[in-house]
Amino acid sequence: MKYIHLSLLSSVLLPAPSLAQTIDPAADPETSNTSIVVTGNRATDPMPLDRIGGSVTVLDEQILDRRQVREVSDVLRDVPGVAVGRVPGQTQLRLRGAEANHTLVLVDGIEVSDPYAGEFDFGTLIADEASRIEVLRGQQSAIYGSDAIGGVIQYITLDGRDAPGAVARIEAGSFGMVNGAARIAGYSGDLDYALSATLNTTDGTPGARNGTRDLANDSGAVSLKTTFAPSTNARLTGVLRYARTNAEFNDSDSDPGSPTFGFQVDSPGNRFENEAIYVLIRGELDLLDDRWTQAFSAQIADTRRDGFASTGRSYGSEGQRLKGSYDTTLRIEAGGLTHRVTAALDVERERFRNTDPTGFAFTGRRQIDNVGLVGQYAIDLGDRASASASIRRDWNDQFADTTTYRLQASYRIAAATRVRGAVGSGVKNPSFYELYGFVDGRFIGNPDLRPEKSSGWEIGIDQSLFGERASIGVTYFESELDEEIFTSFPPPNFVASPGNRDTVSKRNGVEVFGEARFAEAWRVNGAYTYLRSHEDGAREVRRPSHTASLAVDWRAPKDAGGVTLVARYNGETIDSAFIDPSFVPVRVQLDDYFLLNVNADVRVMDNVELFGRVENLTAADYEDVFSFATPGRSFAIGARARF
Repeated sequence: MKYIHLSLLSSVLLPAPSLAQTIDPAADPETSNTSIVVTGNRATDPMPLDRIGGSVTVLDEQILDRRQVREVSDVLRDVPGVAVGRVPGQTQLRLRGAEANHTLVLVDGIEVSDPYAGEFDFGTLIADEASRIEVLRGQQSAIYGSDAIGGVIQYITLDGRDAPGAVARIEAGSFGMVNGAARIAGYSGDLDYALSATLNTTDGTPGARNGTRDLANDSGAVSLKTTFAPSTNARLTGVLRYARTNAEFNDSDSDPGSPTFGFQVDSPGNRFENEAIYVLIRGELDLLDDRWTQAFSAQIADTRRDGFASTGRSYGSEGQRLKGSYDTTLRIEAGGLTHRVTAALDVERERFRNTDPTGFAFTGRRQIDNVGLVGQYAIDLGDRASASASIRRDWNDQFADTTTYRLQASYRIAAATRVRGAVGSGVKNPSFYELYGFVDGRFIGNPDLRPEKSSGWEIGIDQSLFGERASIGVTYFESELDEEIFTSFPPPNFVASPGNRDTVSKRNGVEVFGEARFAEAWRVNGAYTYLRSHEDGAREVRRPSHTASLAVDWRAPKDAGGVTLVARYNGETIDSAFIDPSFVPVRVQLDDYFLLNVNADVRVMDNVELFGRVENLTAADYEDVFSFATPGRSFAIGARARF
């Protein structure tokens, strides 16, 4: 979604207001050569990380643990090509300059974006005790359809066989923060299970520049993941997840005569509630000695958002996504080559209802149906080369039918050197809010909007050094976006309304990663991204030209404890500020900033460890979005017990 003015309309729009290289910068050095990726293609069997031609980053359980990740969005700053914008009620991620709603977000295979807003609030995703993250960059619509125009992020909780046992974590820290997580997982015979829960609560910090009102936030989730395998070739998996957030937010000053007009200001009584239920059932069957695999799945996402002012409930929406899929892959091995032929069918219905209590908006239910058919062919030419081609046709009852494609290849020109590349196209359908949203005197939807369309390519090289104790990789990418949805403010009333641009938006850049290990104790990871992103000839907002991260990890002998230092740099960027009485946006510059976190842990018993961390050690004063204040230096200390 191209936000009109997050600080002005946050209370009405939303609830507030593996790089496929041999050794990834985030991958476990002990497993990076053999890591598999479940998100990188549509085949029913996972793909090795170093066989994928596109850009994929894997953040494993060890990374999340040692960097003491609580909000998942924080560690995603360490992924090349990712820019994070954090505000109460809608933490956004942009991949390679694409819009926040151009990223498909999956949790254990379930599409979790809000059908109303068209995107996912990463501020509500608190890290579980055993999980991993896969990030795919570049156009993925040929595999996943609309929403994957810029890439895919999948958050995966580990199952009972991968991470059995019980674990509990509790910590407390600055700003009245209490964070807890618990997990019990295991297996018995044909059944495995994993039940986990997370809770993060804080009294908060001021959310407005020069404000004094602390914004409290309570977020939590409960998840059950279980698999029943009555035979070696049949499996039935179920996922049930419930998430809830209750938090406070501010409005912007709407008085044209005020010196803070257009700025965030303290707004006592403003709060929002988000609630979501996600369900997935997936059955898998392997035939012909596992050469023919197939999967049937059904999933539901049911979301609700409500906003409250000091006078009572002020806005709300409901959304549901119902999706059924069938995937089948036939693997043929002949002459030292492996061929995979995949077909997939997606049938999806999205429904939306505005529950705005003011009487201004239409509160009837609307829906959009879509059918997608995928064909994919992949070939492995021994250990040195692989390639795949995907094509998808979507039939939609609201928009024109579309065809998207993706080609990718990987070739190892030497034992330590791999070149890779990908090219593809994508499509993003307008969100319900963009089509039908209505806020009296502020925003009017446009039911005549057309889908956005993208095309792009990338090429990269990965080099292992010093007997694979170090590695470096570089990727260059380009993409173009047609029919980009933007917000105009036509006179005489200057009421915001979306439309399609008749110009092409262009993005290109370079992603660099590096990784090194020194003996058994030291490990260093680094990443850097240069991005050039222009819309209608002007630089796009909230997209820093330069981002970088560096993580240094030291472990004591026998893993008795350790210290991790993480440094993150976000370059200067621009934003839109509604500080002119005409409500026409004014472009402002946001300064660059540097964040430094230090984490430490020590094992005091075989099954008990203590840990602590300091976030934003240098007390950097920064903003991701105009006039939205961010937390200063904070401290946390806690304990973890394993059984």
